[in-house]
Amino acid sequence: MTREALRSTASPAVRYVWATTGVAALGTAWWVAFVTIGATTEAIAYIFVPIAGAISTASVVHLSRRTRLDPVAWRFWRAVLVAMAMMTIGYGWLALDMLTHIATAHTRTMPVPAAACVAMGFAIAIWAIARVPVVAAGGAERWRMLLDRTIAFLGCAAVLWYLGLAPMLSASEPWSPQAMVLVALGFLAAVGAATKVSYVPGGPVDRAALRFLAASGGVTSGVVAVLAVRFGYEAAVPAQAFVMPLTPLLATLGVAAQWRAGLGPRRAPARGGVLLPYLAVAAVDVPLIAVAFGAPLRWPGRVVVLAAVVVTGLVTVRQYIAFRENVRLLRTARVQEERLQYEVSHDGLTGLANRALFRDRLTTVLDTTGRASVLLVDLDDFKAVNDLLGHGVGDRLLVSIAQLLRAETGDGGLPVRLGGDEFAVLLTGAGPDPEELAGRLLATLDRPISEHRLLVQASIGIADARPGATVDSVLRDADVAMYTAKQRGKASFVRYADGMGEPVLAHMQLGGELRRALDGDELRVLYQPILRLDDHRMIGVEALVRWHHPARGVVSPAEFIPAAERTGLIVPLGRFVLRETCRQAAAWLSAFGPDALQEAALNVSARQLHDPDFVSDVRAALADSGLPCKRLVLEVTESAVLRGQQVSRTLYELDRMGIRLALDDFGTGESSLSLLRAFPAAIVKLDKSFVDGIEIDDGQPAAANARQAVARAVIQLAHALGLDTVAEGVESAEQAAVLRELGYTLGQGYHLAQPMTADAVSRLLAGQQAMAAADHGG
Repeated sequence: MTREALRSTASPAVRYVWATTGVAALGTAWWVAFVTIGATTEAIAYIFVPIAGAISTASVVHLSRRTRLDPVAWRFWRAVLVAMAMMTIGYGWLALDMLTHIATAHTRTMPVPAAACVAMGFAIAIWAIARVPVVAAGGAERWRMLLDRTIAFLGCAAVLWYLGLAPMLSASEPWSPQAMVLVALGFLAAVGAATKVSYVPGGPVDRAALRFLAASGGVTSGVVAVLAVRFGYEAAVPAQAFVMPLTPLLATLGVAAQWRAGLGPRRAPARGGVLLPYLAVAAVDVPLIAVAFGAPLRWPGRVVVLAAVVVTGLVTVRQYIAFRENVRLLRTARVQEERLQYEVSHDGLTGLANRALFRDRLTTVLDTTGRASVLLVDLDDFKAVNDLLGHGVGDRLLVSIAQLLRAETGDGGLPVRLGGDEFAVLLTGAGPDPEELAGRLLATLDRPISEHRLLVQASIGIADARPGATVDSVLRDADVAMYTAKQRGKASFVRYADGMGEPVLAHMQLGGELRRALDGDELRVLYQPILRLDDHRMIGVEALVRWHHPARGVVSPAEFIPAAERTGLIVPLGRFVLRETCRQAAAWLSAFGPDALQEAALNVSARQLHDPDFVSDVRAALADSGLPCKRLVLEVTESAVLRGQQVSRTLYELDRMGIRLALDDFGTGESSLSLLRAFPAAIVKLDKSFVDGIEIDDGQPAAANARQAVARAVIQLAHALGLDTVAEGVESAEQAAVLRELGYTLGQGYHLAQPMTADAVSRLLAGQQAMAAADHGG
């Protein structure tokens, strides 16, 4: 809503304010004329209050009808409307009584029914103020607020009693009981409203409106009391002419404040009541100071002294409650601080110390005694647990490992979870021997642990703090030792020794350089032909990746493939080989016809099969290259097939796509025969180890049969299951001849053809095509 719209909407409230202001000004002008020239009779002074009261009452009616009030605010202003109407009736009755008894107006008192109406109006106003909701609070805060309000009420009431109402009672010309009761009710309403407004939140009853209502009772009652004490009966005329009309004027200002609050944006409530109790305590001391400086101690002063004693007692109780609350808050803050410190320094899953606390403790030891040993414990193949059994089972396994570390370490060391499946133990001079502890840990891990009875192994690296060592250097040495333990076959521990880090560092550097090779143009795909053993005709190729390092030359796959597996680069490396193989195979089919090449094979690692995007990568490579699915062969090892349900789902999905799967290095694993039934294989590749020596003829038939037994069993099993076979590692004509006699039709090896570039394969295909054309032409 714009400023102009707000101003136009609020204009009725402003008109009521100007109207009541005009009545008060008119009353003031009449009183001046009455005092200076004696105009009219003093009974006229009594008409200004009811006139202003009627206008103020009308403003409340207009507020209720023209604005959308909250139900709480509507109930409050409805009560105020009734209160103002009752007061207007009472003062109208008084004015009528004075105008009908002009001769005795100077000494005539307020009629009791009129006073009763005004008193009832004050009572209703006090009741309405009491019903206004205060800031929600509970417990000790609720008691503190109640004490603060009581202290403020008694302090303000004591001052108004001592300076206002008590002097009226003891004045030389005391006013009528009706008048003093009404003044007392005005004081009571003012004190109640002032106390209440300090604890009212920012709505629905506007705080400024409550302040104006408090002033309407307190200001006028206070001025009337002063006039009564100072001038006696003569004060009645100015009180009625221009002092008491201020009550409806201030009430109308309150209506205008509520009107504006309902139209404009509501301000965020500030915390009220903070200073009020202290001001009240200071106020109650004012009469005491007056008594101390010689004022007579009569019964009004004794009332003030009694009020001061009560206020002091309440302040003491309030401070005691505040003290208890502060103690509770401090205790809570201390507990929260300790909890935060624990959470910052401990692992949330296992409860072990975390890396931050580990570094802090190790730093302290290195700065003092310098005697420390670190065991770095890394679980072997923990990823398989998460992949096969889920992360919930993996988390419970980590908790069991943490409990094991606590039990074996005891009080002599600090077990730590560094992150993931990596743990550590910090041992100081008083702890157990590092190698003895590592041995106990490995021995304990030989038995199933956790509620799922899982068998897990770990590789442990041990490093001792040397003179001048830092936290990072100790951790680096332990990491090198742990990595060396993994290279030596896992499930073991290794203690760091000088020079041990050089090969490990070289291996890590190799991983970094491999990333650069993937981004650059250092990787090449070679192809080893797969030939028919009878006529050496090429029917397919197997893709092999080679790395042409700019400084080292050709890096052996036996060197960089493990680095790729360890760093996870095997996934993008495999994707590169897959896309290049599909592209090149499609190009050969396009150039030499669909009969030129039956299959293009490439190796796939277990890490790739675990990748959730692997099937999508294969589908995209085939779609982009245009290679038919049946022409692609993916070779997997027996160990990869046994890596769990994720791998199994991936293999079956590839098989449904029409991609042929080959079981590579067949016969070297522990479950070869069972795999042929559980795995959707189309091709079995006989491992080179069963081809070596198969051609030896030493004149002993039994020995020759033994050397050929596995190869013979594999071909018979493959024929029975309807699988194709390929013999790997054929390195001589004699081996090829024996394999043909056993029933093998396909083979690959250095005797048949070495790995070659794509151009060399193209020349080979062109030669075969030319020979086929010549044979057909002949």
